[in-house]
Amino acid sequence: MGGDHAPGVEIEAAVQAAKRWGIAIALVGDEQRIREELQKHDVAGLDLRVRHASQVVGMHDSASDAVRKKKDSSIRVAFNLVKDGEAHAVVSAGNSGATMAAGMFVLKRVRGIERPAIATIMPNLKDQTLVLDVGGNVDCKSFHLAQFAAMGEVYARHILGKNNPRVGLLSNGEEEKKGTELTRETHSLLKQSHFNYVGYVEGRDIFNGSVDVVVCDGFVGNVVLKVSEGVADALTTMLKREFEGRFLAKLGFLLAKPAFRAFKKKIDYAEYGGAPLLGIEGVGMICHGGSSPQAIMNAIRMARDYSAMDVNRKLSAYLEKIGDPPSDEAATTGVSGGIAQG
Repeated sequence: MGGDHAPGVEIEAAVQAAKRWGIAIALVGDEQRIREELQKHDVAGLDLRVRHASQVVGMHDSASDAVRKKKDSSIRVAFNLVKDGEAHAVVSAGNSGATMAAGMFVLKRVRGIERPAIATIMPNLKDQTLVLDVGGNVDCKSFHLAQFAAMGEVYARHILGKNNPRVGLLSNGEEEKKGTELTRETHSLLKQSHFNYVGYVEGRDIFNGSVDVVVCDGFVGNVVLKVSEGVADALTTMLKREFEGRFLAKLGFLLAKPAFRAFKKKIDYAEYGGAPLLGIEGVGMICHGGSSPQAIMNAIRMARDYSAMDVNRKLSAYLEKIGDPPSDEAATTGVSGGIAQG
């Protein structure tokens, strides 16, 4: 109920996902509005259920107030369905902060993870790069980023199919003297880690295929995400204007149309669906408030795949194997925790 065009876009996406992949979906929110919207679609034979929620979390609601004061909000009721075993995953295009807070409050965190992170998949010249955090945690400490690295490594290995994911730390240069105090402290931790850590990486490395997982704090990550989306939209618009402007360009476009269609598909965020919320004891997928039906449909597919792969169990097993990533207590006492070999 919290998206920019809710609930119409979400319901169209759910209907498409149910038809295309046979996914059973519970639509959580204002029951009357949902049923009115469902009447616009052919839903015969689809496993679509409606669960009423009397409250809605707005985009300007604080995350803490949303969790404490709106106990019957659609996002909290949705996470309760997962907690009670009535659903396997939550997909939301609403307030991302409230979605993260509700996931933490209702489902709790994976043992060894202090702060869940929002990850996003970006296209590169070879395949895909996972970037985290992209907005969940603005003020971070080095052990938080080390935990993000652990979560990103597991996700890249099991969902993206990377056998030995290369993990990089986003900075303003590859030299060790570059970066901020936060990146230098994190770099020191990750150099001792069990990961395939390649060191500092720059923004361009997200797209050239030289790294599989890029770690940063949520402030930097969100700027990277929004700039990348803006560049992709601008490129598409510029190309369209060039082709429309001249006769010979139009002829060239007709010949190159399949290539440009493939290019647009590769850079379109809608193809990647939502951003997984990593580190909670369950599955949460966060979408843009202005997401298209296609984007939310793909987020539903991603949530199904995440759940089927049982990524959280694999993350817990991985952390148990290497020892917990550094915690706040470990950082305070100067002990690096199980992420370090020495």
